[in-house]
Amino acid sequence: MSLPRRARLALAVSAAALAVPVVAAVALANYDWNRARPWLNDKISAAIDRPFAIRGAVALAWRQQGRWLPLPHLVAQDVHVGHPRGMHAPAEMVSVDQFAFAIELLPLLRQRITIPELRFDNPALLLQREADGSNNWTFKRDDQPSAWTLEVQRVVFSKGTVRYIDAMTHVDASAQIDTIADPRYGVAWQLRGKWNQQEVSGSGKAGAVLSLQQQTAPYPLAASLNVGGTSISFEGALTKPAALAALDVRLKLSGPSMARLYGLTGVLLPETPPFATEGHLSGKLGADSSHWTYDQFTGKVGQSDIGGKLEFKTGQPRPLLSGNVQSRLLQVSDLGPLIGADSSASKEARGAETVQPGNKVLPVETFRTERWTAIDADVNFKAARITRNQDLPIHNLDTQIHMKDGVLALTPLNFDIAGGNFNSTVMLDGSGKINPHAIRAELKAGARHLQLKQLFPSIEGMQATVGEVNADVSLSATGNSVASLLGSSNGELKGVVNEGSVSKLLLEAMGLNIGSVVLTKLVGDKQVRLNCMVTDFAVTNGLMKSRLFVVDTSDARIDIGGTVNLGNEKLDLTLRPDAKSMRVISLRAPIYVRGTFKQPDISVDKGTLALRAGGALALAVVAPVAAIVPLVSTGPGETSGCQALMAQGGGKASAPPPP
Repeated sequence: MSLPRRARLALAVSAAALAVPVVAAVALANYDWNRARPWLNDKISAAIDRPFAIRGAVALAWRQQGRWLPLPHLVAQDVHVGHPRGMHAPAEMVSVDQFAFAIELLPLLRQRITIPELRFDNPALLLQREADGSNNWTFKRDDQPSAWTLEVQRVVFSKGTVRYIDAMTHVDASAQIDTIADPRYGVAWQLRGKWNQQEVSGSGKAGAVLSLQQQTAPYPLAASLNVGGTSISFEGALTKPAALAALDVRLKLSGPSMARLYGLTGVLLPETPPFATEGHLSGKLGADSSHWTYDQFTGKVGQSDIGGKLEFKTGQPRPLLSGNVQSRLLQVSDLGPLIGADSSASKEARGAETVQPGNKVLPVETFRTERWTAIDADVNFKAARITRNQDLPIHNLDTQIHMKDGVLALTPLNFDIAGGNFNSTVMLDGSGKINPHAIRAELKAGARHLQLKQLFPSIEGMQATVGEVNADVSLSATGNSVASLLGSSNGELKGVVNEGSVSKLLLEAMGLNIGSVVLTKLVGDKQVRLNCMVTDFAVTNGLMKSRLFVVDTSDARIDIGGTVNLGNEKLDLTLRPDAKSMRVISLRAPIYVRGTFKQPDISVDKGTLALRAGGALALAVVAPVAAIVPLVSTGPGETSGCQALMAQGGGKASAPPPP
């Protein structure tokens, strides 16, 4: 039975429709694609605006790839890609021994080029950025968007090399890549090079297949690097490999100073002793901003422990660092590098350029304010306990660190110390708006209920001392180091010690009452009632001048006058002790405190001392018993007490009345 004419026609059309792709596939498979190389090289070079050349053989084969329909596989040997016009580089951007990929056919009908797998065998890649920011990995884009879209689902790597040269960050490093037999990782790499004239070395592992289609398939990464003494190691994954936009790793950092992390991360951190931290790092990279979180981290800075959570967000007008950091035990010595007050050995270890002069006490290391405008910050820091060689314990430090537009503020900076508390606010303007080469600083602080015995625990003469300290400080200055700030400071310092007692031996020694010192040594160190100690210093251009400095007890009064020069670190103080009752063998005379902070010189007024001793010697010739009279001090008697002294000082710092 013959088919109707229409059926025969339909079958013929269908057969022809099926035959066309079959014939096309056979023709493509048997076509000599090497003849198309000049055309491919020319068109691709024009499209990417740089030299492109396939120098080896080109072939097309149909292969089954896990589906019922075979896919065309294009294989090109010896492929080369050059650099953009005008860029000078030591080698080509890309050279690949073999470059292979397959193309899905049906998506072509929807103007989509879908590549299930892109494979590179023995690639050599050079990424380069010039000093002006131009680079070789940004390709030319047409002004008009293309109607075609490109989708690459998987990228497969094998043995090869990658070199990165960056004139902006001064990096020149190369990585050798090779395949490994590992159930998690497929390739391993070794890295060597330089960053900012510092040696860079390291190794790591990564997945052999980078899936760009399955967002839930993480791309494993692991690395261990050393950059100029700073060690970085991590293990985790790219969690969104298609966009290269999310990272989730376990990160370990260690190095001579946290300040060295700025060049690597862009995060501005202070100078510190050697540190080591470990925590969970996650990051989301966006086109306009990125968000990094370093969570549940713990570690050590010097001998101090730290932990907490930090977040770093890039964006305009500048990146922001925020979070909370805690310490259970913080050593005072570990805070030294923050202000350049650490030892010369510590400075050398962290790479500080400034060496502290041997005759200076105040730190001269300059603040690096050129980086202050590179970041904003809002970080809370708390320390449960701060110690200085087990002396002078500080508890419950709490400060909020604000940095905005180059202005650093600690508002507030509070802690408990010596049985009392210290409250302050600190402002350091390093924006350069006021002075491009210096910091404008302001300090307002108050101390309340500080116990003398706890304040000076290592001084033998203070062990039997009881007394309370209250003080206020208000200073402003301009400078580029602690030394220059204090050397130009203006303001005042006021303090009161009241309602306590002081060691009698200490007072007798200051009054040079030799007989009383001997007796005190024999019968014990008795307590003397301390009426008060009142201090009032005016500070003008770094010169502290005593407006009032008096120690008043039931047994003696000591008046102190003179200056302390914070600029040249010189002392010029005179102590005038005066007993309130009779002392035997008293050589009472003014005591001079001279010299420098580094080498103070304490001496007695030799004229007064010689006059009293000479009188005693003359009397000894005439009447030995009377010779003791010039050495007996009767004192001025009782004073009117602290109220008069405080009134004289114009109202000094004092403890607030009890609630």
